[in-house]
Amino acid sequence: MRRCLRLDDGHQTLVFASEGHHLPAIIYWGRSLPADEILEDLAAASEIDVTGGMLDANPPLTLCPLAIDTFPGQAGLALRRGDGSALHLELRLESISESTNRIRFQACDDSAGLTWHAEFRIHPETGIITCHAGLRSTQPVHLDWLAAPVFPAPQQGRELIEFSGRWCGEFQTSTHRWSAGIRARNNPTGRTGHEHFPGLYLPAKGATDTAGEVHACHYAWSGGHSMIAEELPDGRRQVQFGHARGSEPDAATEFTTATLYLVWSNAGLNGAATALQRHLRDRVVRWPDASLKRPVHYNCWEAIYFDHDIETLNDIAQRAADFGAERFVLDDGWFGRRDDDTSSLGDWQVDERKYPQGLTPLIERVRSLGMGFGLWLEPEMVSCDSDLARAHPQWISGPPDQIEGRRQRVLDLKRGEVFEYLFECLHRLLTSHDIEYIKWDHNRVLPLADAGQTRALLALLDRLRSAHPKVEIESCASGGGRIDYGILERCPRVWLSDSNDALERLRIQHEAALFLPAAVTGSHVGPRRCHTSGRTLDIHLRAWVAAQRHFGFEMDLRELDEDEAAVLKRVCRWWKANRDWLFHADILRLDSADEAIIAEMQLAKTQDRFVVFAAKSHTSRQIAPRPLVLTGLDPTARYRIDLITRDRCPALSRGNPLLKSTALEAGGAWLMQAGLNLPWAFPATIHVIEGLRLD
Repeated sequence: MRRCLRLDDGHQTLVFASEGHHLPAIIYWGRSLPADEILEDLAAASEIDVTGGMLDANPPLTLCPLAIDTFPGQAGLALRRGDGSALHLELRLESISESTNRIRFQACDDSAGLTWHAEFRIHPETGIITCHAGLRSTQPVHLDWLAAPVFPAPQQGRELIEFSGRWCGEFQTSTHRWSAGIRARNNPTGRTGHEHFPGLYLPAKGATDTAGEVHACHYAWSGGHSMIAEELPDGRRQVQFGHARGSEPDAATEFTTATLYLVWSNAGLNGAATALQRHLRDRVVRWPDASLKRPVHYNCWEAIYFDHDIETLNDIAQRAADFGAERFVLDDGWFGRRDDDTSSLGDWQVDERKYPQGLTPLIERVRSLGMGFGLWLEPEMVSCDSDLARAHPQWISGPPDQIEGRRQRVLDLKRGEVFEYLFECLHRLLTSHDIEYIKWDHNRVLPLADAGQTRALLALLDRLRSAHPKVEIESCASGGGRIDYGILERCPRVWLSDSNDALERLRIQHEAALFLPAAVTGSHVGPRRCHTSGRTLDIHLRAWVAAQRHFGFEMDLRELDEDEAAVLKRVCRWWKANRDWLFHADILRLDSADEAIIAEMQLAKTQDRFVVFAAKSHTSRQIAPRPLVLTGLDPTARYRIDLITRDRCPALSRGNPLLKSTALEAGGAWLMQAGLNLPWAFPATIHVIEGLRLD
C-alpha cells in the first residue's frame, strides 16, 4: 500500500510518499502543485529504472536511508549498542499524524526497543519549511550519526554553494560541481565556526541572484555540524545535515537533531534569502522588546583595549553621545586583573584598581548622556591565571597539556556546579547594575566537539533570559564564529566579523545576507587605520558600509578631524531617520555586470521605498561604469531615484550622467531592464541611491 501526503504554502509544495511499512521519502519539492494533483500517480512516476549492475530493486532514498536496506550511499543513522557493537535497525513506519501545516512520522524497531520520528512544518507567512528528527531507545545506545530529515537534491542543478571562511574572512562562498560520490563537511570545533557555516544553496542551471530556481537549507545548531551532499551511482542525489560526528560521546536513550530550515525559490538566490531573512527576523528571534528602535552602538574596544581609565571613558562616552550613539558598550578588561588577554577569565568581579567605586559611576554617566549600557563577557572560558582555575581545575574541559587559544581554556558547562556558578555570576552582575546588553564572546574552540556543551550553553542562555527578559545578548565568537538560527533564537544580534575593514565587510555582509537580515547583523564604523588589516580607508566608505546593517561605531573618537566627524554624524542621522523601515526591509543582492561592484538593494516591506548601496571594491576592467540593474520593483510603477552621495564624485568624473546632477524619475520596468548609469568612481568608494515610489 502506498500513502502520499503534502504540505503547501501557496508558493511551494512538499510531497511525501511511503510504501507499505517503509519510511517515507520526499518525492517532490518545488513550485506549488494543483490541489487536485493525484499524488499516488506522482509517486509511481518518480520511480527510476533498474538495469545491469544494480540490485533488483532500488533501495529507497527515504527521510532516513537505512544501511540494512542495502542503501548504496550514506545511511541517515548509525548506532551502537551499549557494549559498542553495531546496531542496524529495521524501522517500520508506525504512524503518521497531520494537523494544519504539520506532518509527523513515527517508525519503530520493536526488537531493538527504538523509535524514530521526523516532523515537518510549513510556514505560509514566510515560505519556510522546518523539520527535525529524533530517536528514543529503551536502553542506552551510542549515536554516531543521526541526520535531520534527508532530502533529495534536485537533479537539474549542476552546482552546490557552500560557505566557509576564517577569522576576519567569514561567509566565503565555495561553489562545487556535482559529481559521483560524497561532498562532505565535518566541523569538530564545538561551535558553529568561521570555517563551516551550516548552510547550503542548490541553484538550478543558470540561476542568478535575481532569477532562476533555487533550493536552500540551514542547520540551526551552534555546536558544529556535519553535512553530506552525495550523488549515488544510480544518479540520485541526497543531502544530509546533523550534529558533528563524534559530538555525542555518551550513551543515552534520547537524541534529537537541530532544526533544519528549507526553502524553495523561483526568484533566484534572493528569493531564498529573503524568505530566510524574514523567517529569522519575524519568527525565530525573540526580541527583548520588539517595539524599541534598534539603538546606535558605540563600542570602546578599538579605542582603549585593556587600558581602562574612568576619566578617559567618561570623555569617550560624551563624544559617543554627541555623535549619536544610543548604547555604550564597555568591552574586555573591566574584571579580575585583566590587563591583557593572559588572565582573569572566569573571575567575573569588577577590577577595583580600575573601578574603585565599581561600574555604577560609569553606568550612571552613560545613562545621563541618554545611552544604555552594555558589557562584554566571555562566560564559557577560563584563564589558567585566574582565581577560578586555581580553585577548581577540575572544571576545565580537555587534557592538562592541551594547546590554548588566546591564552584560555573552556569550562565544562555540563557540570552542574559550573552551570550554577556562571548563572549566579551573570545574574548578580545584571541584578546589581543597570545593564541592557551583553556582548557574549567565545574566543576559543572546544578541545573536543561535545553536543552536551552546546545544549548546556543554550540552557544557560534560556535561564538568563528568563531571569532578565529585557537584556539583549549579542553572539560573538572571535567575530562570526557562532552565527546560526539556534543561537539567534536567544541572541537578537550577531557580531558578523572582528574585521572593521569596510572593503572586507562589504563582501562578508553581501554573502551573509543569504541568511541574515540587517536587523540582527552588527556593523560598526572602524578606525581610520583598520586594526586587523592595516588598511587606511575613507570615512565615507567606512560609515556607509556600516549603515547597511545594525549601525554603530568602534574607534577612538578623538582621532576624527572636523570633516570626518561631520560625515559620521551625517550617516548616523541618515540611519536613524530610516531605521524603522530598514528593520523590516528585504536585502536583495544585485546582479552587477561589473565584477568590481558589490551592490545590494534594501526594499521596504511596504514596497514604496528602497536604498541601493553600490560599492566599488577594486578597479573595473572597462573605463565607464556599466548600468546597475535593480530588482524587486513593480514594473508598472514609477519611482524617484536620487544619488545622495553625489558630492563625493571625484574630478576625474567629467561627464554628466543625470544622477550626477539631479534626481530622475523612471518606471520599474526600465530600472529592472536598462538600469542606472552611475558616475565614475575610484576604487574603495560607494554610491548610495534612494528610491521612492511615486504612485
